[in-house]
Amino acid sequence: MLQRILAYFFFIIIIAAFYQCARRGSPTGGPKDIEAPILIKAEPENMSINFSENKIRLYFNEYIKLKDVQEQLIISPPLKYTPDLSPQGGASKYVEITIKDTLKENTTYTLNFGESIVDNNEGNPNSFLTYIFSTGTYIDSLEIKGVVKDAFNKDADTFISVMLYEIDSAYTDSTIFQKPPNYITNTLDSTIIFNLKNLKKGNYALFALKDDAKNHVFDQNTDKIGFIKDTISIPTDSIFLLTLFKEVPNFAMAVPTLSAKNKITFGYFGDGKNSIIKPISIIPDSVEIMLQKEPKKDSINFWFTPFEMDSLLFTVTNQKYKTLDTFKIKSRKIAIDTLTLSANHRGAIDLNDSFHLTGNTPLIAMDSSKIKMIDKDSLPIKFSVILDTLENALAFNFEKKPNQSYLIDIFPGAITDFFNTTNDTLSIGLKTKSLADYGNLRLSVVGTNLEFPLIVQLTNEKGEVQREIYALESEVFEFNHLKPAKYMARVLFDSNSNKKWDTGNYLLQIEPEKVSYYPVPIEVRANWELEQTFTVLD
Repeated sequence: MLQRILAYFFFIIIIAAFYQCARRGSPTGGPKDIEAPILIKAEPENMSINFSENKIRLYFNEYIKLKDVQEQLIISPPLKYTPDLSPQGGASKYVEITIKDTLKENTTYTLNFGESIVDNNEGNPNSFLTYIFSTGTYIDSLEIKGVVKDAFNKDADTFISVMLYEIDSAYTDSTIFQKPPNYITNTLDSTIIFNLKNLKKGNYALFALKDDAKNHVFDQNTDKIGFIKDTISIPTDSIFLLTLFKEVPNFAMAVPTLSAKNKITFGYFGDGKNSIIKPISIIPDSVEIMLQKEPKKDSINFWFTPFEMDSLLFTVTNQKYKTLDTFKIKSRKIAIDTLTLSANHRGAIDLNDSFHLTGNTPLIAMDSSKIKMIDKDSLPIKFSVILDTLENALAFNFEKKPNQSYLIDIFPGAITDFFNTTNDTLSIGLKTKSLADYGNLRLSVVGTNLEFPLIVQLTNEKGEVQREIYALESEVFEFNHLKPAKYMARVLFDSNSNKKWDTGNYLLQIEPEKVSYYPVPIEVRANWELEQTFTVLD
């Protein structure tokens, strides 16, 4: 009997042991795969010479797939037709590239896949896999290196194309607008450094493009460009800096639209200052017309008192660019624009903020006697107001004190627009915070070759300007009553003294004006006094 009991307990212990072992040893999926796929074979072989195939296969040690290959794959020199690649949307142990171009003779080609080849399970990339071949008897082996930066923004864009054009009898300054380069590489999304490899000896022009259309040519309306003025002679040990900027486009008129029953909007690209808009249709003498630049937009509004019409013909000329366009605008059923006033602040207003009212129709007259201001104690406030026709706004000027409330009453007839419409009663309340709610920043700008005039700006972390000071000589820049936040500081060097930053122009060989950034965000806290020194490097 005892033996049976002992056998029974022994059996229970064995079962429990097996249970514990089973629990400890239950499958967990194993360690996470962090290994990138490895290229094990290429057909034809990598670094082949006398290449004459139209298909390439790259074999890997595991199943792979293609990710963002249209952005990541860079072929140098560029091909006219995009190669077919597989797999598309599936997994395979090889990548197949089908070339649809006729390849150039005696040319070294580089296919840089970036990080587009990833393993099927975890997405680990084979970083910057390159396949190289030559249609000639040897592989070109020269290279150049450099860095890309943005002329205005602190950080450069991603996926910048860096391009070399061979300077031969066919090359002109306009070549970059018309055909792809001889060599190209890309900064991808992780670095601002570039390295153009497998180049042949010669003289070249060097460019960088933020190539939105990915067509390897410069489109002034959409692309940023950077260029080196001097000819690049390869081989060279020089390290090149390419500064990207967006040009002001050449003037071009968009198709105008009848945007209201009393307004036709003429949009344009570039500099519209020298544009003349003229109706060539017969307009009744009783019709009043007015041209007005739309504030902060690249458009001009043609205002008119409504009348019966089928269509109107206009000519648009630009004296600077010697252009002439003719447009026909057809009538359609559409509402009329009537006077509406918009305040840039309601409720809270900071001590350094300005206050203004903007009209949606042209403002032509203002009667300040019909505008009143009082504070929280109902005492009248001294103020001035001007009609700014360029901004189509009423700009108010008054002393804003901390912990104060203001009420602005605008009575009927204070504002008159082009159509002789006047405003209804409008009341706007404003309130300021205490001084303890703000911080103050004193910024000293120093440098061995500091040039004036300059503009010191504080921006938010999105790059939007919060404050700026224009300086003709050295001074301590005081930014008082700042809202608690992190600010970026930058200096714009106004070399032509027009009180704004100017971009460059490739064909005119004009570089953009210099911009220098404080290296880190400046944190301003409430009720703080902060002093910083901004050292501008050459």
